[in-house]
Amino acid sequence: MLQLYEQFVNDFKVYSQKRIKNPSFVYIKQQMTTIFVHNLKFAKNTKNHSSDLLKDTQEYANLYLYIIRKADTEVIFMSNILDAFKEKQVESKEYTGKKIKVGIIGCGWIAEAHLQSYLKCDDVEVVAFADIIPGKAEAFAKANGVEGRYYLSDKELIDNEKDLDAVSICTYNRQHAPCAIYALEHGVHVLLEKPMCVTIEEAVEICKAEKKSGKILSIGFQPRFDENMKMVKKICESGVLGKIYYIQTGGGRRMGIPTPFGTSFIQEDTAGLGALGDIGCYSLDMVLNAIGYPKPLTVTGFKAGLFGKKPEYLQKPEYTEVFGVDDFAAAYVRLEGGITLDFRIAWAMHCDTPGDTIIMGTEGGLRIPSTECWNGSIGGPMTIYHNIAGECVETVIPECENNGDNFDKKIRSFIDAIEFGLPSPVPSSQIIYNQAIIDGISRSSDLGREIEIEIPEF
Repeated sequence: MLQLYEQFVNDFKVYSQKRIKNPSFVYIKQQMTTIFVHNLKFAKNTKNHSSDLLKDTQEYANLYLYIIRKADTEVIFMSNILDAFKEKQVESKEYTGKKIKVGIIGCGWIAEAHLQSYLKCDDVEVVAFADIIPGKAEAFAKANGVEGRYYLSDKELIDNEKDLDAVSICTYNRQHAPCAIYALEHGVHVLLEKPMCVTIEEAVEICKAEKKSGKILSIGFQPRFDENMKMVKKICESGVLGKIYYIQTGGGRRMGIPTPFGTSFIQEDTAGLGALGDIGCYSLDMVLNAIGYPKPLTVTGFKAGLFGKKPEYLQKPEYTEVFGVDDFAAAYVRLEGGITLDFRIAWAMHCDTPGDTIIMGTEGGLRIPSTECWNGSIGGPMTIYHNIAGECVETVIPECENNGDNFDKKIRSFIDAIEFGLPSPVPSSQIIYNQAIIDGISRSSDLGREIEIEIPEF
């Protein structure tokens, strides 16, 4: 193993020194203590191939490379990187031809995005649908040109689909935890829509079930696959900002309370969280993922439903009678490493934006323009503020071009993790911190004071 390890390190040094730009891979995590890189051996030629880099840990960085199969080609080679802390053989993996059987739980509007992305994967077969409203699952499937088996609950689907490999959980927030736990306990891989759940206790129970099952659990944060979001992470990891000590982030809409498909987003008994969980989780993930997901320590939070009781802000006037969640939230969060996070999010407000995202460091600052409606990307070119030769300068970072749909990439990465034994694309070990902050903001607001964030052991 030592010889193989040394070979990995030497190869990486050679690649770094020569600054090779190979179209089949890119490197992230530039600043690291140790990195392991496997020699790439391609079994066959291919017309077009690409790769995603997945997973880094707090103690060391693992570089995961895989070649994604295109419609007219097959997966040619897949290799995991040597794990320095576990004795295991590094072996290549090839696409076996077996279709991954998937079920969709919850057949609302977000489920359509899942289904359409699955249909683009020729190694996936969507076999079953579940929804608590009689007839909805069947109507949903047929409206999208798909046949399958239909159920009235997640448990009924999982219990009857004996060959099921995975599920997408697209229910309202309050059902995320029970559906995810039941699926994991029954040996089914889970793609869980955001937010992870409603409370930190629920998040811990999900993580316990995941750990016990050994199955893949990925949380639905498709902005992770946006090239501009990747650039934010690269900038933070490059060291150009120095030691990061303050972050301002959030976002919002002037009139954007989501009620075009009913009231599940705004009822307390179905959603549990409003803007805080709906779009707040995205802005938190953008910055926390960029800086390595430090542990949250304390939070002073505020949340309120200020516009949801006004008929002009909802799709139908009668919706005001059931509105029971937040449409605005703000917080001050202390993170490990001496970092302060200033957060605000809104479904509705009398302002065009609550502010750009700003990441301040001892050597530079990064401004990320806000979007009109939090859409998972950035609102324009980013700017790095820093000093050169004693002068204040600004470096503009052009917007990156995205190749492909981020939602499709979210689905593809989940399927690849199942097929090739890769780590979870968006792991619960990170998102539990996201959930802890959301839960902390809600609790702090209810108590009217700062609270410590405690994450139970699991």
